[in-house]
Amino acid sequence: MKIVVIGGTGLIGSKTCAILRERGHEVLAASPATGVNTVTGEGLAEALAGASIVVDLANSPSFEDQAVLDFFGASGRNLLAAEAAAGVKHHVALSVVGTDRLAESGYFRGKILQEKLIRESGMPYTIVHSTQFFEFIGGIAQSGAQGNTVHLSKANIQPIVSDDVAQAMADYTLGAPVNGVVEIAGPDRMPMTELVRQYLRTTGDQREVVEDAGSRYFGALLEDDTLVPGPNARLGATRLDSWLQQQQAAKA
Repeated sequence: MKIVVIGGTGLIGSKTCAILRERGHEVLAASPATGVNTVTGEGLAEALAGASIVVDLANSPSFEDQAVLDFFGASGRNLLAAEAAAGVKHHVALSVVGTDRLAESGYFRGKILQEKLIRESGMPYTIVHSTQFFEFIGGIAQSGAQGNTVHLSKANIQPIVSDDVAQAMADYTLGAPVNGVVEIAGPDRMPMTELVRQYLRTTGDQREVVEDAGSRYFGALLEDDTLVPGPNARLGATRLDSWLQQQQAAKA
């Protein structure tokens, strides 16, 4: 079976492609680097010819509000139209836990638009809502950096390692379309402030983490449960402390 992975050369995409190939499928990793551009439509028809499933892992190269909205709008419309023309049977997209609760953020308004286009397309689909990746904890810390301190919300977060995301994406890709949303998360739930403290402590970063109720998460104020999944989420196996230890051992 031919599977096209849009954004197949990125962090999650490359791992998802490898898993799907190991399971015996023909996988095309599509990205601007391989001549496939969902925003302009370049190479889409050729890439999707004969494809049964499309996995959309594309992400906006800019976090500026209008640029994100334009990216997900153009990319979503072009991709879904090309899939319909090619007779694709399942559209699988990676999105974010809490997307519908984060409309204050320009980035998440783009994700909301992406999901709306999928739901209204008539294409059989599965939207996978994931919590934040372990690999992006440093980015969270940087987003709240103020000199020698890091100001963050104490809202709960339940991050997941990219390997577990890729495994889940492969499983949902090969399953039947759910025509709805499924959630995936890591096994450990904690306040964002504690998550970043653990990360900074393990990496030898001396900055102090400050609990700040007014701190925004990429433009949005958070409630305690904004970024955590519901009770039926698929949980990854990798715990945060194990991953942090592995990362430090790899640097030694």
